[in-house]
Amino acid sequence: MTSRSAYLAIALFAALASPAHADRCDDLAKQLKSQIDGISIGRTAANVIYLSHPAAKQLRLGCINRTVTNELFAQSPTRKPAPAFTDLVASAGAVVFTIPKQDTLRGSQRCLSRMGLLRGNDIKMRFRRLDFRCTRDKTTATISMSRGRNE
Repeated sequence: MTSRSAYLAIALFAALASPAHADRCDDLAKQLKSQIDGISIGRTAANVIYLSHPAAKQLRLGCINRTVTNELFAQSPTRKPAPAFTDLVASAGAVVFTIPKQDTLRGSQRCLSRMGLLRGNDIKMRFRRLDFRCTRDKTTATISMSRGRNE
Protein backbone atom coordinates (compact mmCIF):
# COMPACT_ATOMS: atom_id res chain seq x y z
CA MET A 1 0.00 0.00 0.00
CA THR A 2 2.77 2.45 0.82
CA SER A 3 4.62 1.76 -2.42
CA ARG A 4 1.46 2.46 -4.40
CA SER A 5 0.91 5.78 -2.63
CA ALA A 6 4.58 6.64 -3.07
CA TYR A 7 4.35 6.03 -6.83
CA LEU A 8 1.16 8.06 -6.97
CA ALA A 9 2.82 10.92 -5.07
CA ILE A 10 5.84 10.85 -7.38
CA ALA A 11 3.63 10.84 -10.47
CA LEU A 12 1.58 13.74 -9.12
CA PHE A 13 4.73 15.72 -8.24
CA ALA A 14 6.20 15.12 -11.70
CA ALA A 15 2.99 16.29 -13.37
CA LEU A 16 2.84 19.47 -11.30
CA ALA A 17 6.55 20.26 -11.47
CA SER A 18 6.90 20.10 -15.25
CA PRO A 19 7.92 23.47 -16.66
CA ALA A 20 5.38 25.49 -18.59
CA HIS A 21 7.84 27.44 -20.70
CA ALA A 22 6.10 26.68 -23.96
CA ASP A 23 2.79 27.95 -22.61
CA ARG A 24 4.34 31.22 -21.47
CA CYS A 25 6.09 31.63 -24.79
CA ASP A 26 2.92 30.88 -26.75
CA ASP A 27 1.07 33.42 -24.62
CA LEU A 28 3.77 35.97 -25.37
CA ALA A 29 3.46 35.32 -29.11
CA LYS A 30 -0.33 35.74 -28.91
CA GLN A 31 0.18 38.98 -27.00
CA LEU A 32 2.53 40.23 -29.74
CA LYS A 33 -0.06 39.34 -32.37
CA SER A 34 -2.82 41.19 -30.54
CA GLN A 35 -0.79 44.34 -29.85
CA ILE A 36 1.14 44.78 -33.11
CA ASP A 37 -0.72 45.00 -36.41
CA GLY A 38 0.47 42.72 -39.18
CA ILE A 39 2.21 40.04 -37.09
CA SER A 40 1.21 36.47 -37.76
CA ILE A 41 2.35 33.42 -35.80
CA GLY A 42 4.09 30.65 -37.70
CA ARG A 43 5.45 27.32 -36.61
CA THR A 44 7.22 26.47 -33.36
CA ALA A 45 10.47 24.50 -33.31
CA ALA A 46 13.02 23.96 -30.53
CA ASN A 47 11.84 26.76 -28.20
CA VAL A 48 11.60 29.23 -31.09
CA ILE A 49 8.37 30.67 -32.44
CA TYR A 50 8.61 31.97 -35.99
CA LEU A 51 6.62 35.13 -36.64
CA SER A 52 6.08 37.13 -39.81
CA HIS A 53 5.50 40.80 -40.54
CA PRO A 54 5.64 42.82 -43.79
CA ALA A 55 8.42 45.10 -42.46
CA ALA A 56 10.75 42.20 -41.59
CA LYS A 57 12.28 39.49 -43.72
CA GLN A 58 12.49 37.17 -40.71
CA LEU A 59 11.15 37.51 -37.17
CA ARG A 60 11.63 35.02 -34.33
CA LEU A 61 10.80 34.83 -30.65
CA GLY A 62 13.18 32.65 -28.65
CA CYS A 63 11.86 31.21 -25.43
CA ILE A 64 13.51 30.61 -22.08
CA ASN A 65 16.68 28.52 -22.08
CA ARG A 66 19.75 28.17 -19.88
CA THR A 67 21.33 31.53 -20.70
CA VAL A 68 18.53 33.96 -21.61
CA THR A 69 14.98 34.58 -20.52
CA ASN A 70 13.64 35.57 -23.94
CA GLU A 71 15.19 36.60 -27.22
CA LEU A 72 13.79 38.60 -30.10
CA PHE A 73 15.50 38.25 -33.49
CA ALA A 74 14.57 40.34 -36.52
CA GLN A 75 16.09 40.52 -39.99
CA SER A 76 15.55 43.49 -42.26
CA PRO A 77 15.11 42.97 -46.01
CA THR A 78 17.56 45.82 -46.72
CA ARG A 79 21.04 46.74 -45.58
CA LYS A 80 19.79 50.00 -44.05
CA PRO A 81 16.56 49.21 -42.19
CA ALA A 82 13.49 51.35 -42.75
CA PRO A 83 11.89 53.23 -39.85
CA ALA A 84 8.97 50.77 -39.98
CA PHE A 85 11.38 47.92 -39.23
CA THR A 86 12.91 49.76 -36.28
CA ASP A 87 9.44 50.59 -34.96
CA LEU A 88 8.42 46.93 -35.25
CA VAL A 89 11.50 45.79 -33.33
CA ALA A 90 10.92 48.42 -30.65
CA SER A 91 7.24 47.52 -30.25
CA ALA A 92 7.95 43.80 -30.05
CA GLY A 93 10.84 44.33 -27.65
CA ALA A 94 8.65 46.45 -25.38
CA VAL A 95 6.04 43.70 -25.21
CA VAL A 96 8.51 40.84 -24.74
CA PHE A 97 10.71 42.49 -22.11
CA THR A 98 8.02 44.69 -20.47
CA ILE A 99 9.96 47.93 -20.71
CA PRO A 100 8.89 51.22 -22.33
CA LYS A 101 8.87 51.29 -26.12
CA GLN A 102 10.98 54.43 -26.13
CA ASP A 103 13.85 52.57 -24.45
CA THR A 104 13.79 49.67 -26.90
CA LEU A 105 13.51 52.10 -29.81
CA ARG A 106 16.51 54.08 -28.62
CA GLY A 107 18.56 50.92 -28.04
CA SER A 108 17.76 49.40 -31.42
CA GLN A 109 18.46 52.69 -33.22
CA ARG A 110 21.80 53.03 -31.44
CA CYS A 111 22.80 49.49 -32.28
CA LEU A 112 21.82 49.78 -35.94
CA SER A 113 23.44 53.19 -36.37
CA ARG A 114 26.79 52.05 -34.91
CA MET A 115 27.36 49.59 -37.73
CA GLY A 116 29.61 51.06 -40.34
CA LEU A 117 33.12 51.66 -41.57
CA LEU A 118 34.68 52.52 -38.20
CA ARG A 119 33.08 49.95 -35.90
CA GLY A 120 32.47 47.13 -38.35
CA ASN A 121 29.42 45.08 -39.25
CA ASP A 122 29.01 43.20 -35.95
CA ILE A 123 28.03 45.30 -32.94
CA LYS A 124 27.35 44.03 -29.42
CA MET A 125 26.06 46.50 -26.86
CA ARG A 126 24.13 46.69 -23.62
CA PHE A 127 21.33 49.18 -23.04
CA ARG A 128 18.76 49.27 -20.21
CA ARG A 129 19.57 45.72 -19.01
CA LEU A 130 19.10 44.35 -22.54
CA ASP A 131 21.80 42.80 -24.71
CA PHE A 132 21.67 44.00 -28.32
CA ARG A 133 23.55 42.42 -31.19
CA CYS A 134 23.39 43.95 -34.66
CA THR A 135 25.00 42.47 -37.74
CA ARG A 136 24.78 43.19 -41.42
CA ASP A 137 26.03 41.75 -44.67
CA LYS A 138 25.74 42.93 -48.26
CA THR A 139 21.95 42.64 -48.45
CA THR A 140 20.41 42.42 -44.95
CA ALA A 141 20.73 43.74 -41.41
CA THR A 142 19.78 41.78 -38.29
CA ILE A 143 19.16 42.72 -34.69
CA SER A 144 18.64 40.52 -31.67
CA MET A 145 17.58 41.57 -28.20
CA SER A 146 17.92 39.37 -25.16
CA ARG A 147 18.02 39.59 -21.41
CA GLY A 148 20.33 37.43 -19.35
CA ARG A 149 18.92 34.73 -17.12
CA ASN A 150 20.38 36.27 -13.97
CA GLU A 151 18.62 39.64 -14.35
